[in-house]
Amino acid sequence: MATRTRRSDALSRERIVDAAVEVLDASGESGLTFRVLTERLATGAGAIYWHVANRDELLGAATDGVVAAALADRPSAGSPEEELRAVGLRLFDAIDDHPWLGTQLGVQMSRSPTGPTTPRLVEAFGRPIRDLGVPEPAWFTATTTVLSYVLGAAGQNAVNGRAGGGGLGRAEFLDATAAAWEALDEDGYPFVRRVARQMRGHDDQEQFLAGLDLVVGGIRAAHPPER
Repeated sequence: MATRTRRSDALSRERIVDAAVEVLDASGESGLTFRVLTERLATGAGAIYWHVANRDELLGAATDGVVAAALADRPSAGSPEEELRAVGLRLFDAIDDHPWLGTQLGVQMSRSPTGPTTPRLVEAFGRPIRDLGVPEPAWFTATTTVLSYVLGAAGQNAVNGRAGGGGLGRAEFLDATAAAWEALDEDGYPFVRRVARQMRGHDDQEQFLAGLDLVVGGIRAAHPPER
């Protein structure tokens, strides 16, 4: 028992979670095993199990740790729209930096809605929704609509970044996709052929924020401030 206690004291839950994030960033969800962690932390599995019960708990802790860091500081000034853009962009960048995060957020929000991550996200996006003047009966729908857009767009961007088109860089991948779209049958895909040119050279963050503005603008139009 003394040996086990010394091992657990040498580690901490925070160190284990930090190591898990590093493994996830490097190898994705499939690369995160307790065997890999024991090698990285130079310890035994028992010392890790002292702090984390299983792999699902570890994935949840890693997910919440990254989200908490991304949302640590609430914007101190600006309009509710500006706050939504700032919070949304922080989460977008976090998912871009940690491509596994988008998938895990979906998992955590569906399997563990009472855990820390879902309330953290709803609070971060819900307060500026409230401050827009949205009536209280519409808070949940408006907040989850914005959150669904943010997670969906950021997650898809991360997937696109990882796909890379068979080793192509991001710009080359977009150029190749645009060229393929432009080569489609003109009668069957007139819109796709025309919009393909907009794919080249676009900025992912600007596109994300423009979409967020459309969503928030729709909420504003549906719930104009009372005069």
